[in-house]
Amino acid sequence: MTDRSPIRVLIADDQDMVRTGFRFFLDAQPDITVVAEASDGETAVRLAREVRPDVCLLDIRMPRMDGLEATRLLAGPQVADPLRVVVVTTFDLDEYVYGALRGGACGFLLKDSGPTLLAEAVRAAAVGDSLVSPSITVRLLRHVTAAPEQPAPPPAAPAPREPLTDRELDVVRLVALGHTNAEIAAAMFVSLSTVKTHLASVQLKLAARNRVEIAAWAWQTGHAGERP
Repeated sequence: MTDRSPIRVLIADDQDMVRTGFRFFLDAQPDITVVAEASDGETAVRLAREVRPDVCLLDIRMPRMDGLEATRLLAGPQVADPLRVVVVTTFDLDEYVYGALRGGACGFLLKDSGPTLLAEAVRAAAVGDSLVSPSITVRLLRHVTAAPEQPAPPPAAPAPREPLTDRELDVVRLVALGHTNAEIAAAMFVSLSTVKTHLASVQLKLAARNRVEIAAWAWQTGHAGERP
């Protein structure tokens, strides 16, 4: 058990079975509770604004308003008090990931990732972190970076306000490959607080809202591969 209040979650998906499955598992967790459900994007946005959940779990394909627009309205750059959104997707929807990134999503989850990863994604989002599995990060961000078949390519990555240090670039590379803060600390032989300090500096220099935007910048600028 935890001394913290349970993480309050909104689930938005047009499939009843998906919502039921997510609610069943999340409500069984001692530190998570589902406070609202929606079967379409408009309802999801309305309920999220009314209930102010800690985490919104949004599908992409929903009637009346898709998950990308709902994400933008709840977590986008123009939102004064943004909510934390985790986008639920499948690989056949990977062309939408760039829109979700720019819309303010702080995490990505495949519907077939399993219940354990679902809970981990919710917990990560609740504390301002992100859970983006390596498979999603590498395949989807690489796809939206290249995306030659898209009618309008994504805009060029903005230049950082200040040059990133070598250590900051190491952190950025590991973030882009889907590693958690703890994994980055272990890989770089530094403390968790040092990783968080580097990330805070990177976010400031890149004007990034979260680590997902950091990952997108890394893929767009070629900093997601192995360091020479």
